[in-house]
Amino acid sequence: MSDTLPLIRLRGISKVYGEGATALWALKGVNLDIEAGDFVAIMGPSGSGKSTAMNIMGGLDTPTAGQFLFQGVHVESLTRDQRARLRRRFFGFVFQGFNLLARTSAQENVELPLLYRGESASARRTAAARALDAVGLKGWEHHKPSQLSGGQQQRVAIARAMVSEPAVLLADEPTGNLDTHRSREIMELLWRLNADKGITILMVTHEPDMAAYARRMVRFVDGMVDSDTRNEHPVGLQEAEADTAAAPTLAVQVR
Repeated sequence: MSDTLPLIRLRGISKVYGEGATALWALKGVNLDIEAGDFVAIMGPSGSGKSTAMNIMGGLDTPTAGQFLFQGVHVESLTRDQRARLRRRFFGFVFQGFNLLARTSAQENVELPLLYRGESASARRTAAARALDAVGLKGWEHHKPSQLSGGQQQRVAIARAMVSEPAVLLADEPTGNLDTHRSREIMELLWRLNADKGITILMVTHEPDMAAYARRMVRFVDGMVDSDTRNEHPVGLQEAEADTAAAPTLAVQVR
């Protein structure tokens, strides 16, 4: 066994809402390791604890008990301000509802994380344009959310999440508001961010077709990890291999 710590380590993580007879145990002693560069689909029925676990791993919530280590740092011991700095530096977030500012352009929406970090206007513009290009939205920088399709809005949200070059992208039901075609486009994009850029992706989903893109599937039931399996043939890899096999070859004639 390697002595190197995983990127994320949960040990005995519990989360309780309320007290006494009305206490609700959302998580019950969860143990989970996430390696850098992994793509993990977190699944489970409603109320299973999957979103609570995601919020804790993203530093948006704190456990009632247990240890949460990120790169060996005990996040559960950090102050609110320290957790906020951790999120700005290492995490990007994508939500089901897009959460874009309605009156601002795609470019301005993508710039927001860099604005909070104090980056200059020119640096923000350059990085936002690069991020939008990476998600296939070059030329759409000045469109407002109302002028974009649902799939395009989610691409803007993904560009906003990755503009600060996070180590981890956390996606909570990223295809929940999209049709099947747009959902596959978004999943292919997430797959490429993981495969080509090495971004660790944690994705909550209830859709098996979307989870099939992940390299690993973790299922929660009643606040505990019920199963943790490796997906040896993720859909994104199959499609990449098919594209490679279908690529034209050049015939060389010897005269």
